[in-house]
Amino acid sequence: MSDLLAIGASGIKAYGQALSVVGDNIANAQTEGYVRRNVRLAEAPSGGDIVLSRNSIRPGGVLAAGVTRATDQWLIDDARIAGGEASRQSARLDWVTATESVLADGGAGIGNSVTSVFTAAEQLSGNPGSDTLRRQFLTSVDESAANFRRTASALGSAATGVATEAQGAVTQLNTDLSALSRINDGLRRARPGSSNEATLLDERDRLVGTISNATDVAISYDSRGAAIVKTASGDTLVDGTTTATVSVNVAANGTLSYGINPGATTLTPGSGALAGLSDAAAHIADQRTALDTLATQFSTELNAAHQAGLDANGNPGAALLNLNGGAAAMVAVALAPDDVAAANGASMNGNILAFNNLRGPGGVEQNISAMIAAQAQTTASARAQEAATSSRRDGSFAARDAIGAVDLDREAAELLRFQQAYEAAARTIQVARETMQSLLSIF
Repeated sequence: MSDLLAIGASGIKAYGQALSVVGDNIANAQTEGYVRRNVRLAEAPSGGDIVLSRNSIRPGGVLAAGVTRATDQWLIDDARIAGGEASRQSARLDWVTATESVLADGGAGIGNSVTSVFTAAEQLSGNPGSDTLRRQFLTSVDESAANFRRTASALGSAATGVATEAQGAVTQLNTDLSALSRINDGLRRARPGSSNEATLLDERDRLVGTISNATDVAISYDSRGAAIVKTASGDTLVDGTTTATVSVNVAANGTLSYGINPGATTLTPGSGALAGLSDAAAHIADQRTALDTLATQFSTELNAAHQAGLDANGNPGAALLNLNGGAAAMVAVALAPDDVAAANGASMNGNILAFNNLRGPGGVEQNISAMIAAQAQTTASARAQEAATSSRRDGSFAARDAIGAVDLDREAAELLRFQQAYEAAARTIQVARETMQSLLSIF
């Protein structure tokens, strides 16, 4: 009789725990990072050879041997890798697109403003004595210098934005590394097969995924499930409760580099947001250098052409632009209309006509157009890569979630099954009690 009571009691306990796990699954169906749990039920140890009866069997009932997570480690790792590459391309695309917007040759673009200088020169050549056309020419020069400055400033702001985002990403990465070390400590203290352990493992996988979205890492696990995180080059970021700190350095030209402390080693991300931001910073730095090169060409060629002529008073032409070191500081020289050197020794408009010679192959106009076209191609390529990696990430996430996501229909069926099992166990105890009471009432 006591065996019957024990069997019922074991069922109450095991199926009660199973119902609790099903309830957790239903409650967390929409919780990001939650992995469906299962209760592993096993037969309780049974006894035998009781007094006066050999080779007898005393069933031991059922027990909850532990809580397991519905996971496939290969799918988790594949999703982590795919997520990291998608994060890289997404971060890169954001800033490459921003750079394209800065360089886009709209109404205020540097290409249009440079063209307006040559257009104004061409108009002036038709009436070199016109004070209005001379003023228009000087205004176009001033506007072109202002557009170079605005473009350089916008690219500088983009470089600052990339650096700020990289600093934020590094800060978050360090926070996640520290949090993972605490999860590792919790896993080593948690009872194997417990709900607490399953919760810690969920958080471990979430943090590992977030870290991989920042930079590519190699992950291994010890016997208790604690994560050991290393860079692709083998430098340790997390091992047990020991963590390293990642830092970011911004060079004068805006390019980024990363380091690991302690050890003062260099971190070179191959994927993740840090890699994408590093790519973007290098691209913006290249475009800023290219813009300075164009500003130098424009000011040098325009000054040389203007200084070759004579102004309205017969004096040699002055410089039109001061470069001052680069596009960010280029300004137009303050000249009066009579200072425009439209003439040469042969005619009143001979020098201003020669400005047209600056527009041939290799001229600043064509070089600006080539720069803008190359930027458009870079943006299109970045957009295609981002779409491809996002598609792969979504597919790998779907495959992972097909194993670990909560299916409410399945949980409803499990809920009904365990409720019936729980009721059966309770009924077993009731029958045992009634039987015992009947036996005792005989005496």
